Amino acid sequence: MPAPTIYYIRHGETEWNAQGRLQGVQDVPLNDLGRRQSAGAGRILADLFARDGRSEGSLEFVASPLGRARQTMELVRGVLRLPLIEYAIDDRLREIGYGEWEGSTLAQMQARDPDVFARRQAEKWTVSPPGGENYVLVQARMSDWYSELTADTVAVAHGGTARALMVALGLETPESAADLTIEQGAVYVFGDGGLRKYS
Repeated sequence: MPAPTIYYIRHGETEWNAQGRLQGVQDVPLNDLGRRQSAGAGRILADLFARDGRSEGSLEFVASPLGRARQTMELVRGVLRLPLIEYAIDDRLREIGYGEWEGSTLAQMQARDPDVFARRQAEKWTVSPPGGENYVLVQARMSDWYSELTADTVAVAHGGTARALMVALGLETPESAADLTIEQGAVYVFGDGGLRKYS
């Protein structure tokens, strides 16, 4: 059986995104731009489905449990004219946990924990923030999630989980993925052994 295709959407912008604050597992709602980005991702998805002759009903839909991802999913489903809340939640799609750094900007983290901050900047994949996760752990849970997929899937999650999935599937290395920008309002299609972004 061919590997499932994943239509991956990062949640829309929140005020913490706009302020450069790390969110991690904090529940920060979408802002106005984030809601527009989410609807825009829904329109891109509709165009991709029309291009590929896909029926929305033939795909699985799953989101991170965090509110910003669920809000994004419901806006996407609204554009697709699907029932807003008929999708799965999977905790493995939650964002990387930043522990004590959540709510902080990079400058604040550097001032508070200069040694840990410097180590993490040099080895982002393996060094955890105080009380948080590293990308090795996120990659393991994304690999576990991917291994259980049995159908083409629309997934709404986070920038960190997108990077981890790219490494898990051999599309990026830890070094190349660590600082990769994952665009909001775009659709990333994992399929046929590669990745394409539509925005």
